[in-house]
Amino acid sequence: MKNKNRIVLCALLMVFAAWQGTNSFALEKTDKDSVVEGNHQFTFDLYSRVGKDDGNLFFSPFSISTALAMTCAGARGNTETQMAQTLHFSLGQGRLHPGYSVLMQELQAEPTQSGFELSIANALWGQSGYEFHKEFIDITRDYYDAGFKEADFVKNAEQARATINRWVEEKTRDKIKELIKPGILTDLTRLVLTNAIYFKGKWMSQFKKERTGLEPFELMSGEKVEVPMMSQTREFHYSEDETTQVLEMPYEGGKLSMVVLLPKERKGLKELEGLLKAENFNHWVSTLQKQEVIVSLPKFRMTSEFLLSEALKSLGMTDAFDAAADFSGMTPDPVGLYISEVIHKTFVDVNEEGTEAAAATAVVVRATAALLEFRPVFRADHPFIFIIRDKSSDSILFIGRVMDPR
Repeated sequence: MKNKNRIVLCALLMVFAAWQGTNSFALEKTDKDSVVEGNHQFTFDLYSRVGKDDGNLFFSPFSISTALAMTCAGARGNTETQMAQTLHFSLGQGRLHPGYSVLMQELQAEPTQSGFELSIANALWGQSGYEFHKEFIDITRDYYDAGFKEADFVKNAEQARATINRWVEEKTRDKIKELIKPGILTDLTRLVLTNAIYFKGKWMSQFKKERTGLEPFELMSGEKVEVPMMSQTREFHYSEDETTQVLEMPYEGGKLSMVVLLPKERKGLKELEGLLKAENFNHWVSTLQKQEVIVSLPKFRMTSEFLLSEALKSLGMTDAFDAAADFSGMTPDPVGLYISEVIHKTFVDVNEEGTEAAAATAVVVRATAALLEFRPVFRADHPFIFIIRDKSSDSILFIGRVMDPR
C-alpha cells in the first residue's frame, strides 16, 4: 500500500512539474509577444522622427531596440522609466530580458532548407579596470548572449574604435564598415554596447533577370527617372483600401517576408506616413489574402547612417543623455555616466534573386543607431515604404522608404 501511495505521489509530482514548466514557457511566450508589440510601436514612433527629412531611408528598429534594451538593464530611477516609455517596454526588468531572449532564439531558429540567413550578435566593450555590476554583465550575457570584452578607452580610444568596428564588419559580412567614426570614443568612454544583425534571403518566387528593364519612376517632385524595374505575375498575399496597396513577398522558407506599402496617389507618401502606426500596420497585414498579382518593383541598393540621440530625446528619453542619467545598475560608481551617442548604420540590396540587409547599433556610455481587370496591378513606380519582418514572431526587423531607386 505504501509503495502504491509513493507511486501515486511521484506521478502527481511529475504532472505538477510538467504543468509548471508549461506555464513557465507560456509566460515567456507572452513576454516575447509583449516585446514584439512594443517594438512595433517604437518602430513607427522612430520612423516619424528620422523620416522627416527627404530622401531614401532604411533602419533596423530591432537592432536599435536590442542595443538599448541591454543598456536599460543598467538604468534605474527616472532614466529607466523614460527608456521603458520611449522604447515601449511594458514589462519590468525581470521579464523584459527573458522575453527578448525567447524572441532572439525564435528569430534565429531556421527551418530546414530555410533558404535564408539571419544572424544577430551582441557585445559589450567595457573600460579595462572599471568595475561593472556582476548582475548587469550576467543579464547581458545570459539573455542577449553578449560577451563582455575589455577595451582601454583611456589610453588608446582609437585602437578600441578599430577593434569594435572590425567586430561589426565581421558580424555583418563586411556590409557595415566604420560604424563608429573617429572622435566618437574618447578617454571618457566607459562602455560601448553593440548589436549587429545580418539577413540574406532569396525570394520564394524570384524575378527573372531577362524581364528587368529600364522604366520610369516618378519622384515626389514629379520628375520621372529611368530605373531597373523587376516584374513578375504570381500569387502573393495582397490587400488594398481607399488609399493604400499592400503586398507581401515571402523569402524561401516562408519564415520571413517583405511587406511593401504603396500609396495609390502618386504623391501620397506623406499621407501614408501619417497613417504609419502599429495598429494600422497590424490591420493591413491581417487583411492580406492570397491572389494573383502583377508586380513591378524597382531594384535598389542603399546605405543609411544615423546619430539617434536627438530623435530619442524627442521621444521622451532625455535623462539618459545628460547629467541626470542614472545608470547605477551598471556600476557601483555611476556618477557622471550618461549616453553620449546612439549610432546606427544600415545596408540593403534588393534585386531579382532576393534581399541582403545588415544593420549595426552602438550605444556609447561616457563619463562627465492574367487579365488586368481581374488581377490587381502592384506597380511600385513611385515612392513607397518597405518592411522586412519575421512572420512567425511578427517582429519587424527592418523598415525603409524608397524615394529615388537610383
